[in-house]
Amino acid sequence: MKKRILFIVCVFFSWIVFFAVQKPLFLLYHHNLAETHSFAEFLQVVLNGLKLDAVVAGYLTIIPLLLTVVSVWFSGKMMQHVLKVYFAVVGALVALIFTVDEALYGYWNFRLDSTIFFYLESPENAMASVPVFAFIIQFIKTVVFGTVIYWWFKRFVVPMLPVEPTRKKWQTLSVSVLLGGLLFIAIRGGVTTSTANVGMVYFSKDQFLNHSAINPCFSLLTSLTKQQDFSSEFQFFPEEKRKALFETVFPALSLAIPTEKEGADLLYTANSLQAEDDSNASCEKSSSKLLRTDRPDILMVILEGFSANVVESTGGEAGVTPHLDRLSKEGVLFKNMYASSFRTDRGLVAALNGYLAQPTTSIMKYPSKSQSLPSIAKSLRAEGYNTDVLYGGDINFTNMRSFFFNSGYNSLIADVDFPIANRLSKWGAHDDVTFDYLYQDIVDKQIKQSPWFCTFLTLSSHEPFKVPYQRLEHPYLNSVAFTDSCIGHFIDKIKATPVWDNLLVVFVSDHGFRYPDTFKEYEPERYHIPCLWIGGAIKEPVVVDELISQSDLAATLLGQLDIDNKDFAFSRDFFTPDYPNSVFYTFNNGFAFIDSTGVSIYDNAAEVPLLESPAEGSAERFEKGKSVLQTLYQDLGKR
Repeated sequence: MKKRILFIVCVFFSWIVFFAVQKPLFLLYHHNLAETHSFAEFLQVVLNGLKLDAVVAGYLTIIPLLLTVVSVWFSGKMMQHVLKVYFAVVGALVALIFTVDEALYGYWNFRLDSTIFFYLESPENAMASVPVFAFIIQFIKTVVFGTVIYWWFKRFVVPMLPVEPTRKKWQTLSVSVLLGGLLFIAIRGGVTTSTANVGMVYFSKDQFLNHSAINPCFSLLTSLTKQQDFSSEFQFFPEEKRKALFETVFPALSLAIPTEKEGADLLYTANSLQAEDDSNASCEKSSSKLLRTDRPDILMVILEGFSANVVESTGGEAGVTPHLDRLSKEGVLFKNMYASSFRTDRGLVAALNGYLAQPTTSIMKYPSKSQSLPSIAKSLRAEGYNTDVLYGGDINFTNMRSFFFNSGYNSLIADVDFPIANRLSKWGAHDDVTFDYLYQDIVDKQIKQSPWFCTFLTLSSHEPFKVPYQRLEHPYLNSVAFTDSCIGHFIDKIKATPVWDNLLVVFVSDHGFRYPDTFKEYEPERYHIPCLWIGGAIKEPVVVDELISQSDLAATLLGQLDIDNKDFAFSRDFFTPDYPNSVFYTFNNGFAFIDSTGVSIYDNAAEVPLLESPAEGSAERFEKGKSVLQTLYQDLGKR
């Protein structure tokens, strides 16, 4: 039994070693990109890469484990012959993937994925761009590396499997089941809420170092499971008609900031879809220039699952968020903002990258695509801003780590940076802990570097809504009230510091929540979210009643800073004269389009309308929404 256990352990760690060795070889091959980095950073590449190396090693150890179980009853000699063939085939594949990836990275700037199979459809054209000498060198390296792998397993590992069946069959079987469980944990990527993904090895603001840590076998296998021709989906219109319809929703907006906001004075309300004039709740904007300065320090607080329906200042239930309601009288309140989708991974991309959420996938799951997106952080870094992220939860969840680095953030603080005693919720550190950390970090930032852009994600208002606070009976409302109390305490403290004078704080929800639960999942009330800008950098209080999309936040913020936002094809500056007051959001394989004429909601799977209010004008709204969805997937497919 001990020999069989030792055999499995040696198989697993042998693969780990082979994958770890690939890292310095990769760095050496791309020495022109690696030469500016230190040995300590190269060591970080290897150490962080072990996370995905262990995942692939776990997969490659499954067959040896099963054969070991079989050898409990049958001759191990036969199993050894099978294992030799297995290691020969797998060794050749591992070597081929590594050498092909190594050669292609210089052209692609991302690790090997399913893109290679598009080129293999025309091998003559693919090979035409590869120098003959480079092809010969990589072929030789493949043979050498594959041979070394096979030789090692044949010479040292395979003989460790006992030839004779064991008498302790059930004990050995029990231990094998335990080893299988450990392999499952390795394959899953650990025991945290996140599963294995490419982003979990990201550790640096330098993308080359992050990419160097990725296991190419994992990158390829992961992309194969997600392979999809997005460009071919949702082909509603011929190209000319699609383009004409899309430009009515996303026109080529001028970057110049006008002195006054023009047009679009109709307001969509959740209940009536009628124009509203409430002098007590809103005020006219005297100027579209909201800030006293073009280069404030910026804190963007992404509120987990905050619905406008629980914020009184945005028309929601009274008494839940007294601090946000108080602060809304001091800043710029967007009363009718709608989230792009229903999940955090979609909401982050919409708010930070100005990119619309997709109803059947999430671009955050595709690092090779998400790295091509424009972002607020990238634009601000180009203007000299220091950029960082604070999140009390698992930053590896849904590829968030790679997403943030791809979006231009210099550094990330997450749950592992807090003491275990402070990580008391299912998701990580509660908002009181992270807000306290944020306060101290901002005070330090003012001493160290300015201007800066910090993005902070709250998490306490996430299910199961267990928080160290009890004021309201409803679990969701109580969790929102808890985060609101943290906001009030934080803002009151930061106001007392010199930081406040040049600070812009942007509060925006990542997505809404179905509260009350009588709402259907696709209805507009489910996607209505709060958005508030406050701080000493705000010139005067303003209430914005018109429709605005969460994805428009990026272009609008950059427009206020006089920073070019033309790369944000799906984000519109609200304060431009020709801003079309309309909202597009998606849910599970469906979309909604709202404008001053009403709301239309469509189920893509059933190809039927779910809501047309009013019916008049709905056909035009559906056409506009379909053109946006078609354009979005065309863009996604090309990235």
